[in-house]
Amino acid sequence: MLNLFTDKTFLTEKYRRDVFPLLFDLYFLNSEILADHYLLVDDVLKSDFIILPIDYAKFLKFKLALKKLQKLSKIHNKPIWIYTAGDYGFTNYIRNSYTFRLGGFKSKHTQNTFILPSFINDPYLDYLKSGFSTVKKGNAPTIGFVGHAQDGLKKYISESINHLKYKFKKAFGLIIADFQSFYPSSIKRKKYLSVLQKSRLLKTNFILRNNYRDGVKNDIERHQSTKEFYNNMFKNAYTFCSRGVGNFSVRFYETLAVGRIPILLDTDCRLPLEGLIDWSEHCVILVESSNVSFEQQILNFHNSKSEESFEAIQKANRMLWETHLRRDMFFLKIHDLFINKKMNHA
Repeated sequence: MLNLFTDKTFLTEKYRRDVFPLLFDLYFLNSEILADHYLLVDDVLKSDFIILPIDYAKFLKFKLALKKLQKLSKIHNKPIWIYTAGDYGFTNYIRNSYTFRLGGFKSKHTQNTFILPSFINDPYLDYLKSGFSTVKKGNAPTIGFVGHAQDGLKKYISESINHLKYKFKKAFGLIIADFQSFYPSSIKRKKYLSVLQKSRLLKTNFILRNNYRDGVKNDIERHQSTKEFYNNMFKNAYTFCSRGVGNFSVRFYETLAVGRIPILLDTDCRLPLEGLIDWSEHCVILVESSNVSFEQQILNFHNSKSEESFEAIQKANRMLWETHLRRDMFFLKIHDLFINKKMNHA
């Protein structure tokens, strides 16, 4: 059991959207699974960790509340857990702290940074009613993709303007986020997908959109668009995944949840639980700087698998999502990591 101390005055409906994901499950959802492993305590002396209740960028505005928790951490030598949300996230320099974030850049992360998976609902419950099954290997890799991928001058100007808006907001303190250089994600995505489409050794089933979620306007359109997205993923053994505005891919986790094999473009990404998961066993990680073409990197992975191992990977990916990447299961793994750390220092 890990005991957590926080400022409970922020665990209200007003801050619900910004709450540390673990606290959300414990406090708002009353997760029985997590309640067996984590306990919110009112006495900081009985705690193992102090946890900032909401997104760090939002909590910075409450200077007295933040200062109080930092002071308690220093006086009682209690490590602080920090959640930084959004596409960019924000690097903190608080001593004796651990950061939980979606993205950022692996080369800049410390060992005290934990990458959060994108927490999604089970696609088999809402969109794929047929239930999980595997795709046969086949001679050629079948690669799917449905999503925003567009190039051209108009799109470049649009993405440039969006980046300038981000820089303006950051410069004037309207958002608190790490700096990111300009990365026109939809243009880059179109470029890489076009390369794969030209290959005679790959089978590609791409549906390219000019807008995010095809510009849906209501719940019915959103459901239909998402269903088409997951059906494409379900029918193809592989799905191409690359970063968006932030340096992470939600599609990567959606692919694993469906039980398919992500093809992830490595843009200096750190993946969740790298010490526990051998990600090379679960996905194709494309290295742009390699002398080996994307086509050949995919073929090398595909051709190295037997029929049986190919289907076993799909089963393992579905299981990995269920046991490590769902929100409650992810924080069970975090619990175990810190319990082991605590025992090793006892």
